[in-house]
Amino acid sequence: MTDTLYDVVVVGGGPGGYVAAIRAAQLGLKTAVVERQAMGGVCLNVGCIPTKALLHTADLLEELREAKRFGVVVEGVSLDWEATLRQKDTVVKTMTSGVSFLMKKNKVDVINGFARLAGRGQVAISTPEGQHRTVTAKNIIVAVGARPREIPAIGAVFDNDRILSSTGGLSIPSVPKSLLVVGAGAIGVEFASMYRSFGAEVTLVEMLPRVVPLEDEEVSAELARALNRRGIKVFAGSKLNHLEKIDGGVIARLVDAQGAEHALTFERALVGVGIVPNTGDIGLEEVGVALDQRGFIKVDDYMRTNVEGIYAIGDCAVTTPWLAHKASAEGIIAAETIAGHHTQPLDYGKIPSCTYCNPEIASVGLTEAKAREQGYDVKIGKFAFTGNGKATILGQRQGFVKIVADKQYDEVLGVHMIGPRVTELIAEGGLALSHEATAESIMRTVHAHPTLYEAIVEAAHAAAEGAAIHM
Repeated sequence: MTDTLYDVVVVGGGPGGYVAAIRAAQLGLKTAVVERQAMGGVCLNVGCIPTKALLHTADLLEELREAKRFGVVVEGVSLDWEATLRQKDTVVKTMTSGVSFLMKKNKVDVINGFARLAGRGQVAISTPEGQHRTVTAKNIIVAVGARPREIPAIGAVFDNDRILSSTGGLSIPSVPKSLLVVGAGAIGVEFASMYRSFGAEVTLVEMLPRVVPLEDEEVSAELARALNRRGIKVFAGSKLNHLEKIDGGVIARLVDAQGAEHALTFERALVGVGIVPNTGDIGLEEVGVALDQRGFIKVDDYMRTNVEGIYAIGDCAVTTPWLAHKASAEGIIAAETIAGHHTQPLDYGKIPSCTYCNPEIASVGLTEAKAREQGYDVKIGKFAFTGNGKATILGQRQGFVKIVADKQYDEVLGVHMIGPRVTELIAEGGLALSHEATAESIMRTVHAHPTLYEAIVEAAHAAAEGAAIHM
């Protein structure tokens, strides 16, 4: 039975879905969100937020271990794992409660249950109590997200005991003595970095020739050196053939870049090699929504599917990168399009990416290699944190800022960073690209001293004038 008519029903309450709902409500549309689990989706519950909470604990632990050289003597530094997990859970609860408050504030109806498209403008909902209802919507935004990818062919099937997904890696009962991390993208290197700080012996395996393979090659090389200094063993360009659970551990059989075979034993393994969209069995095919061969929903620049009145955003859509802030931006576009509000499509090449390992990585725009592939006559400006006063004060001088610019017009094409707090500094790079800044315009912008972001203006000097001031 149909019991309610909405202007917009959002299926999924993650950072794409709840932001879309808020924006739709702000624009005067009667809106509901259907969420089968906790509001906030993967990001707030088992992704971005809890991972970064654990990484913050890891960073604090590293700082305390180094405190003596700053004149601060701390005796008996140790990790209380149970307290660490409690703090992580407190952060998650605070953030998800905040989202629930925003729903009430913006008069968005929240329906707890599993949603399925039941026809044009119809959403059938099954509640945890076994009840069933149908709501009618003039427009539907599908924001069902994705889940970690398993690889059954090599035994990489999650039991969240010995073989972990990124979700399982957030709540294991104790820090493992040894950990294999499969995949050296953002998820993999974050978990590798975190658990190394917590005391685990960590091995990182990546099929592609370098760690963080989507980042600029110089950033990858710098991170590889940093991981090596921290005692993380890296097998890049290596093929994992099989994972086998044994009593009390896991055996990994792999072939390294030189062709040598290895059989390595670990207490646990964590697999972070991509995602699978949650688009199965939610009625998409029945209403005619087009999917690509991997199951991601095809959309246009305004997040519209091929079926009138149905939109898709976030990790379930074919658009990349799969990031929470990208999903939120897409949610706003979908809501504004539905409301007839003026909006502008995303430029997916100008979305910042952040990796919260130690040292941090952040980037936006084209890498040097990609810029050359696209035919640009490239010039580079680079500045190492060894020449930065604030980095020296912090005792975190590793890493650099690299600006990729077009030689003909001086336009900034990409900004790439590795080093202290660069996940905060990258905001200037994003603004530079969105406003078509030049290396000279950044160079002429006075940056406060002493700050880490002076490294950006120094890199701009190097790009615009051929030399940084302090290097």
